[in-house]
Amino acid sequence: MFVEFDYVAELLANNYNEGGGNTPNRGQYPVVADPQGDDWNQAYLQYKSSGSQARIGRQRIIFDNQRFIGGVAWRQNEQTYDALSFSHTAGNGFNFTWVYIDKVNRIFGNDVTAGEHSQSTHLVNVSKTFKGYGKLTAYWYDIDNEDLASLSSTTWGARFTGSSTASDIKIEYTLEFANQVDNANNTTSYHADYWRIDLSAKFDAITVYGGFESLEGDDAVGGQSFRTPLATLHAFNGWADKFLTTPGAGLEDAFVGAKGKVGAWSWNVLYHDFSAQSGPGNFGSEVDVSFSRKFEKKYGLLLKAASFDSGSPSYGDTTKFWVQLTAEF
Repeated sequence: MFVEFDYVAELLANNYNEGGGNTPNRGQYPVVADPQGDDWNQAYLQYKSSGSQARIGRQRIIFDNQRFIGGVAWRQNEQTYDALSFSHTAGNGFNFTWVYIDKVNRIFGNDVTAGEHSQSTHLVNVSKTFKGYGKLTAYWYDIDNEDLASLSSTTWGARFTGSSTASDIKIEYTLEFANQVDNANNTTSYHADYWRIDLSAKFDAITVYGGFESLEGDDAVGGQSFRTPLATLHAFNGWADKFLTTPGAGLEDAFVGAKGKVGAWSWNVLYHDFSAQSGPGNFGSEVDVSFSRKFEKKYGLLLKAASFDSGSPSYGDTTKFWVQLTAEF
């Protein structure tokens, strides 16, 4: 049995919009989606035996890189799921997971309707690791959102991740494709594709990486864009969070970056170029930078910034800064 509780409090100031309808009297401020309050983050019963695990209750669910199913752990109140899950891991590199979700407990807390979505959702994720080649994953996500019909969809897809080493340079790569159609109570009939490619090269002290991601849309017909309502969205398409909802014309994100360590500090610099997937349209560009380090093995400091330069009247220029201190006991 596992139980986890969290409490979020305002410190010194409250001149921000908590989002999700939590602070309707603060609409003049930018959104910082960390509403104050308490929450049972996880509470479940679990049984494990011979590589199999069954779990029932409120739990964290994370698949692959969290592009479709994740916990949104960047926010102070994590996204968790009231669910029944079963997983099996075999010694030959085979993994199978099935989940039935009854409710999604979103980052906005349980005081507003946007904080909880009733579901009748099934998730299946199957993977096989091939020694010396990489990992192949296939998935089927049948999302039936009973509170917000537009987020009901069925997605199937596959991804392959692998790596190789040449002249002390480690090359890593990922290829992924998915197709999505409307599902259940969704009143909009649509189908949309998703694909992504990642490539990185790790040298002694620095890793250079880049990639391209495409979420299909239609600039002529509304409601046709690829949706990822259960994703950890902050990790994708720029830290300024300008594209938490896919634009109607879809989104293409070409990115390149570098990361490494200098002494005790870890650093990361990333550049994005955003454009419409369907029809002409430049949405803008973004530069993201972060520095982090540990102190005395149990304290952490994170300095992080995002600067979005708009190329479209639909999106305003945005600059964000974060300072985060953590302690573990």
